Amino acid sequence: MGAGPAALVAPALASWLAALVLLTCPVVAGVAVALTAAVAAVALRAAASRRRRRGGGPGTAARAGLAVLASVAVTATVVAFRVHEVTTGPVPDLARRQAAVSVEAEITDDPRIRPHPGGVTRRDTAVVRARALLVSATRERYVVDVPIVLLGPAAGWRSLLPSQRVRVRGRLGPARPGEPVAAVLLVRGPPEPIGGPSAVQRAAEVLRAGLREASDVLPDDQRGLLPGLVVGDVSHMDEEVRLDMTTAGLSHLTAVSGTNLAIVAGAVLTLSRFAGLPLAVRAVVAVVAMIAFSILARPSPSVLRALVMGMVAAVALGTGRARDGVAALSATVLGLLVFDPGLAREWGFALSVFATGGILVLAPRWRDRLQGRMPRLLAEALAVTVAAQAVVTPLLVLMAGRLDLSAIPANLLAEPAVAPATVLGFAAAVTAPISMDVARLLVRPAGWAVGWIIAVAERAADLPFAAAEWPGGALGLAALAAMALVGWVVLRGRARRRFAAALAAGALLTALVAVPVVSPWPPPGWLLVACDVGQGDALVLAAGPGRAVVVDAGPAPGPANRCLRALGVRQVPLVVLTHPHLDHVGGLPGVLRGRSVGAVVVSPGRVPEGEAGRVSRQLQAARIPEWRAVRGMRWRFGPTEITVLAPDPGTAPQGTGEGSIANNASVVLLVRWSGPLPTATAHAARQTEGPPEARGRLVSPAAGGAQEEGALGAQEDQGAPLGTALLAGDLETEAQEALLRDGVPRVDVLKVPHHGSSRQAPAFLAATGARAALVSVGAVNDYGHPAQVTLRRLRGLGMRPYRTDLSGDIAVVAAHGHLAVVVRGR
Repeated sequence: MGAGPAALVAPALASWLAALVLLTCPVVAGVAVALTAAVAAVALRAAASRRRRRGGGPGTAARAGLAVLASVAVTATVVAFRVHEVTTGPVPDLARRQAAVSVEAEITDDPRIRPHPGGVTRRDTAVVRARALLVSATRERYVVDVPIVLLGPAAGWRSLLPSQRVRVRGRLGPARPGEPVAAVLLVRGPPEPIGGPSAVQRAAEVLRAGLREASDVLPDDQRGLLPGLVVGDVSHMDEEVRLDMTTAGLSHLTAVSGTNLAIVAGAVLTLSRFAGLPLAVRAVVAVVAMIAFSILARPSPSVLRALVMGMVAAVALGTGRARDGVAALSATVLGLLVFDPGLAREWGFALSVFATGGILVLAPRWRDRLQGRMPRLLAEALAVTVAAQAVVTPLLVLMAGRLDLSAIPANLLAEPAVAPATVLGFAAAVTAPISMDVARLLVRPAGWAVGWIIAVAERAADLPFAAAEWPGGALGLAALAAMALVGWVVLRGRARRRFAAALAAGALLTALVAVPVVSPWPPPGWLLVACDVGQGDALVLAAGPGRAVVVDAGPAPGPANRCLRALGVRQVPLVVLTHPHLDHVGGLPGVLRGRSVGAVVVSPGRVPEGEAGRVSRQLQAARIPEWRAVRGMRWRFGPTEITVLAPDPGTAPQGTGEGSIANNASVVLLVRWSGPLPTATAHAARQTEGPPEARGRLVSPAAGGAQEEGALGAQEDQGAPLGTALLAGDLETEAQEALLRDGVPRVDVLKVPHHGSSRQAPAFLAATGARAALVSVGAVNDYGHPAQVTLRRLRGLGMRPYRTDLSGDIAVVAAHGHLAVVVRGR
């Protein structure tokens, strides 16, 4: 790298480091650093002037040092002003007192909706960046203009746009150290809009809405991803697609970056060149296209940052010189940090800068080395992907403590589809307000490209070790550096490179072929799988090749769908939802996705009504029968026979509150497994099974007969018994004791009620006589599940606990006429 780029790289890094440190320090520290750097710069300038008068040159080192000191002085000054703004004045004072206030604020960025990781009902929260303009407390009223963060229930925030003014009420609290905001407002209730968005934001929303409407002609997974891929609009993105993209290392594609703008500008320049426009006009058209794209993506701080990064990429692309690109990137970092020093602490900013730098510095060299061994186009694509991933991996280790091992091949395969999807999606968004029919024509081929990206993400996410656990923080970074050093030493010689390549190919072959053979999933002869879906329940019962009965669906669609996909389940003749709590029914759309479902059995309890009503609406839209569970109902599917033991419709559920009442109304199932049917009987059963969605019949319908229409199950003859399981939903002590009075069957496997909470009746656990206890629980939960007292009690009764938070998916299998437990591992 020459002197030109280096002269800008050093000041940019110094400015970044200064902002990163000084944002967490008092104002006096920023002032002291600014004065010290300024004095040192003046002294260095004076020394350079004296040397020049004596006939010597100013020196490269002197110029670089002067640039570093000047950038540090400017950055420290800006940071000192910013820290003073957010730590003094009425808003920080009210935050330190945790005062209840009413605030009029202007939204500065898109509200971010975050789903709650667990719980019995949907409690999505909104995180909104805004500027407080008017703050009213008891007997106090202040006109201010300071940045704050609003945190509260998601209701009412989804439809609001940046630049809109709202009135909210809540309690102020101090911001985290280093966060460049004056306070955090814990909002109570929905926001009250008191002003409309700006003309630019209204125009952006019209274009985005047009793209969403045009995308309705695509399948569900594609219609949600296309707006995310084009303009970062993930409001309708399928949760399963989101999960696959994250696991495969492709989630960055749904964040607006400089790449999006470079693609749009490149397409416009190509069309302009074919149209014969002069160079100056082509440049103007490209700039207009990038500005139009920025409006479509909403001119938030992140989009404006992407616009600048896109211009950097355009400079490098237009000149063909990496040095110019590095210089432009360094100048951009300097300018952005002076404009907004808070960027120094944002992971998104760091990832964007590092990825761009890696592409500019490493990719050209690696491309030149590779193109002698492969076509230039492939060499360039591989070099760009590997360079970007190589430089962001240390940041990912610091940020998330993991290595995305599938990211490089996934990005390499997905990259060719990004440009056509982006260009066609952008064209559709611009065209939609004029002609929706034309926009839909453009969206269809864009859907093909998006479908390819989804397929790549799905296959990559299913690869063994797609994302490997790695130590986080400084320890993980040191381990990564040591591994990189070893790799550099090994790869220095040609013979060693060949040996390493052969070793890597062997490891990849082992991961793709040998591991699935040695440790297959699903394990042969599986009868029940407790899916690792986080803080929730999702159980799968074998019902024949490609078929399964699902008992509960977990809190979110993505994990439920992924578990069924791994098991090869394509048909679900029966779904049982034990009770309408989010951690048991939230994943129902994932079960329904791409599968034929015969019927859904629900608890007679309708508490909470919100989740119960949501389930009913989902089933009505999918035209799937919804049946109420009645004690005594019995089905048989393949090796599995299912009997409803509870609840008793004549008994009102008891509990200490609404949550306990719903838990105690859980559907309780007794599962019996038997061995293979005799050949003649199995042949006769196959002859009478009927269409996949309605094979078999109800073996023992309860009184009332409403459940008989739907024909679900029918193999009367059974083979040799294999074992039994009791699936007890979320029963708590009151319902457990009631079931105990009616008689609890002895079983081999117990699905421990309520995620292993402390509300267990010891006599109930003992009466089951189970040898294995399955605990469906999330690794991160704020309920204290599973309770240590429950785990001690289970072990004291001779049961071995198996936990999804520690073991991942857990399978009960038939082995040599007996039951065994196999864990997949996390």
